Amino acid sequence: MEQPRTALGERIAERRAGVGDPRALVGEMRRSVLLVPSVDGRLWSAHAGGVRWVCAFTDEASLARFAEQRGMNERPLDYAALLGARIVDEIVPGLGEPAGLAVDIADEDGSMFFPPVAGIVPDEVAVDTGATEEEGRGRGR
Repeated sequence: MEQPRTALGERIAERRAGVGDPRALVGEMRRSVLLVPSVDGRLWSAHAGGVRWVCAFTDEASLARFAEQRGMNERPLDYAALLGARIVDEIVPGLGEPAGLAVDIADEDGSMFFPPVAGIVPDEVAVDTGATEEEGRGRGR
């Protein structure tokens, strides 16, 4: 039996179907409690396409699929329950490199990526505002 989708899962499904409001999707992500796996006290992330992606899940079933796909299901996987807003407003800027949020990456038809662009992450760490380039030049990089 298929589990009911979370509100964020519904917004993701709408966008993947080519309907729905992208602003509503971002707003729902910010309001949603997401489960972020942790290993040795560090939040799980992965690099792809020059971006560090914080991996988060809409529910325990999605998190369990992720753990199973990676052979991490022999023991319970630790995770933090965090608001999406906290992830993109506090955690992403603290990573010190272009970073975004990847949601439900174990679900091929239900995943969504929130890239490090204005309107999703703070402007000072968004790759499309030029703020990070200017800051980098100011520090002698």
